[in-house]
Amino acid sequence: MGCASSMGEGCHGGVRIAFRRRDNFGDSTKSLLHSCHDRLPRPTSRTFSAFAAKMPSARDVVYYLFHIQELRAIIHWKTWHKPVHERDESKESRDLKECYRFLDLTSRSFVAVIQELHPELLVPVCVFYLILRSLDTVEDDMTISIEEKEPLLRDFYTHIDHENWTYDGNGPEEKDREVLVKFDCVTREFNKIKDEYKIIINDITKRMGNGMADYAKNAGDNSSGVKTIEDYELYCHYVAGLVGEGVTRLFVTAKLANPALLQRPELMESMGQLLQQTNIIRDVWEDNEHKRCFWPKEVWSKYVDEFSDLFLLQNREKALQCSSEMVLMALNRAEECLLYMAGVKEQSVFNFVAIPQSMAIATLELCFQNLAIFDRNVKITKGSACQLMTESTQNVQLVCEVFRRYARKIHRKNNPSDPHFLDINVACGKIERSIESIFPTQTPRTLPHGADQTVAMDSEEEAKRKAQEAEAKKDVMYWALAIFATLGIITAVMVVAA
Repeated sequence: MGCASSMGEGCHGGVRIAFRRRDNFGDSTKSLLHSCHDRLPRPTSRTFSAFAAKMPSARDVVYYLFHIQELRAIIHWKTWHKPVHERDESKESRDLKECYRFLDLTSRSFVAVIQELHPELLVPVCVFYLILRSLDTVEDDMTISIEEKEPLLRDFYTHIDHENWTYDGNGPEEKDREVLVKFDCVTREFNKIKDEYKIIINDITKRMGNGMADYAKNAGDNSSGVKTIEDYELYCHYVAGLVGEGVTRLFVTAKLANPALLQRPELMESMGQLLQQTNIIRDVWEDNEHKRCFWPKEVWSKYVDEFSDLFLLQNREKALQCSSEMVLMALNRAEECLLYMAGVKEQSVFNFVAIPQSMAIATLELCFQNLAIFDRNVKITKGSACQLMTESTQNVQLVCEVFRRYARKIHRKNNPSDPHFLDINVACGKIERSIESIFPTQTPRTLPHGADQTVAMDSEEEAKRKAQEAEAKKDVMYWALAIFATLGIITAVMVVAA
């Protein structure tokens, strides 16, 4: 996880942009989307040999024997998912192919969703990503002096259309330095896209560069991390909110999203804030291990004297209460995210925005009331990730159901002794009401007023879940029989041939 430059001496590292900071829904460990893409065959593969090419570990086998539903989700995603759009490599220039190579090198998570975008936006979004990644690589490199870094960040937007401009001032250990060394490939492709896209990319690059420079310049003034909630949300704005604004303007300009989204800046801001805040919550242990601090002092100082005290065994209850307040701030963004996604028209663009949001709400639920986040880096399972991707590549109604499902899980985990118990219940209730306003049920339920404004999963839903599990077990049995039958036929043919 990157570290805002305002973090000071014990907190070196750069402001990681939304595309980069754990790639927003995956990892520095490289995202959950990538983990499924990595472990299983390409979406177009239909053969058993392709499935078997990456054999699972013994640990995975044991796990999925007891989690049949997740195994089914993995098989379903890799067997039946087909990209909405596919690249036509025969029409790509050498520079563009190099850009896609950079994309693959720098973001194993976003490489999949970007390359499935509508052809109108494929190159602009790819170039936009690489420009912001390059900007971030400059800011994140602590071998570059502040005297060189600050003007470079502020003026970076002036270089993105200079076809001969490159930069080799990064340290030799900076893993993404190659993009800057060969940045002329990116600038040549930037100059080929439509002028209206150039204006948007230029504007966001300028504003983000200035924001990063401000953090870098003030690094020495703040040695204890982000101080206030306002500072925390401003940091998330620079590294995620601006990206949300940029891609939204690209979507609307391409006529692939509702223009009304531009009239609701709070919606695109919440899209970035939910992703970024969830990552910050999830990666708290890893950041502390690297002496970095993103949780605002205004929050953690209510519970402990020093941020590192949250990780002491005697402060477990206080740590949970502190994490609940962090989860609450992120959860309050969910309602606006649903409204945003309802305004996206084209399927590939919808997939691009919906997959990270579904991953975020699931990760938020995993982190809630979970002491493990103070002991190790936690993440949702590959089976759950594949299930979320399947649901998030259909329509907004299914994504709403994902949010409803995880809001109810958070509600059920909520602890009455937690000081934020009532506020979290209210936040879950707001998600329910927002979904009901978008997709009213045929038998509307009346939510109680006050704290408990969340409808618990009823017996009908429980019965549906059990039926799905039974169906999953049956499907897996059929898959196993088919696989063994195929192996038997192949063996028989080889014996006869011998």
